[in-house]
Amino acid sequence: MSETLYRIAVTVNGVERTGQVTARTSLVDWLREHLHLTGTHIGCEHGICGACSIMLDGAPVRSCLIYAVQTDGHRVTTVEGLTHPDGRLSILQDSFCETHGLQCGYCTPGMLIAAQALLDANPRPSEDDIREAISGNLCRCTGYQQIVEAIALAAKRISGEPA
Repeated sequence: MSETLYRIAVTVNGVERTGQVTARTSLVDWLREHLHLTGTHIGCEHGICGACSIMLDGAPVRSCLIYAVQTDGHRVTTVEGLTHPDGRLSILQDSFCETHGLQCGYCTPGMLIAAQALLDANPRPSEDDIREAISGNLCRCTGYQQIVEAIALAAKRISGEPA
């Protein structure tokens, strides 16, 4: 017996994308398997680790906890959508590279999404603000300090302060 397919139209990284999905297809699976946007990582599949974080209409959410059908008519931004249209890294992504805010890289997409959402809402965050913003994302490699430094550096660069 086949499952019913539902047509969805979602703006992903600024481009309208359509697809046919079952009611139980998770957003992370649709992004990775159908749109081939593999920057969004699958971690715990329970919404705890943050590796699958994306922005839904500008707010960070766990894509493993959302069904693709729920995003019909909405805007999704994945880590791929943080780069410039010509492929250059964003200030935030470049800051992660410069401060060694990544090691194995598994948590990095989710950390970047959490950091971008923070900087969108608060372009001059304190260290406490940064730590709070990334507190829902798990990293087993960095000890978080370089990630905090990367976000602080990006905030300074975005606001035009000397780094």
